[in-house]
Amino acid sequence: MIDGYVAVFIFLLAAFTGYEVISRVPVILHTPLMSGSNFVHGIVVVGAMVALGMADTTPERIIGFAAVLLGAANAVGGYVVTERMLEMFKSSGERRAGGAGEQKADADAH
Repeated sequence: MIDGYVAVFIFLLAAFTGYEVISRVPVILHTPLMSGSNFVHGIVVVGAMVALGMADTTPERIIGFAAVLLGAANAVGGYVVTERMLEMFKSSGERRAGGAGEQKADADAH
């Protein structure tokens, strides 16, 4: 198992490295990067579920449940934000045509 100080050092090193990498990403690449990070959040949720499954004590189960809950909320929120960001790249004509096309298809189906 990793000692407390080593774990804190690894966390701080990862946080600093992540900040430096993300701050250098061009604006045009933020949407694909968000999509990739949503994939990573899914892996985090799987890890949290494994940790929850291996929990023996009540505090471990509470922390594991909170990890699964927060990880899932983070992943879902990331996909919602990514979808909204992708909508911003569509022209206003595509947005109107898409909405009208969906309504027309619904009317044809009924």
